[in-house]
Amino acid sequence: MNESALFFALAIPAVILLGLSKGGFVGMGALSLPIMALAVSPVRAAAILLPVLIVQDVVGVWAFRRSWNGYILAWMLPGSVIGIALGWWYAASVSEDAVLGLVGAISVVFGLYRLWVERGGRIAAPARSPGWVGTLLGVASGFTSQIAHAGQPPYQVWVLPRGLDRDTLVGTTAIFFAATNWLKVPAYWKLGQFTQANLLASASLVPVAIGSTLAGVWLVRRVSPARFYTAIYVLMVLVGAKLVFDALI
Repeated sequence: MNESALFFALAIPAVILLGLSKGGFVGMGALSLPIMALAVSPVRAAAILLPVLIVQDVVGVWAFRRSWNGYILAWMLPGSVIGIALGWWYAASVSEDAVLGLVGAISVVFGLYRLWVERGGRIAAPARSPGWVGTLLGVASGFTSQIAHAGQPPYQVWVLPRGLDRDTLVGTTAIFFAATNWLKVPAYWKLGQFTQANLLASASLVPVAIGSTLAGVWLVRRVSPARFYTAIYVLMVLVGAKLVFDALI
């Protein structure tokens, strides 16, 4: 299989998972970048996925534009900016193998964490923890989002215990990650990743992303996501371990 065929053979299911995640199967999208990193460098894979994420964000932000929590955004977004800057510095300063290894490690940790949560485990900040805790977790969220588009776990540690109603939680999350994704644009520009080839690859994947997002909205109302989550998170651990192995050899 040539490089282009291998890329699309992995990118299409990766973007389908991303679309299903945006459509309601929350968490599945974290497997997208590790899968694509099996075919191309992790920095390039993340840059190709970024425009796709931005397009998908439009739907969520528009749908919940009146339901969001300003306190959470005011404390977490400044931290996200710092985390994104740190992620850019890391990717610009180390070898491709070091980035690949970190993406793999994040995938393994994320997968194990989600498997633990599925079995009743919890790591959560106190419901009324001060704003600076949110800023620190915003740094962690921005960093993992910049490196691997996997900023959900640090974000959830601070936000979920606050007991927001459904629409406010969904709206705040949509706005936070939409803003974070736009904040990542200068970082990937500085990394030289918005090439014609990468942007054309992104554009070719947008229809798959839109279709899978709509499919996710339809499926989540008819199929229990729990049937898929265990398999997805186990696969995340295995793919992450493969990336770490590839980075070390």
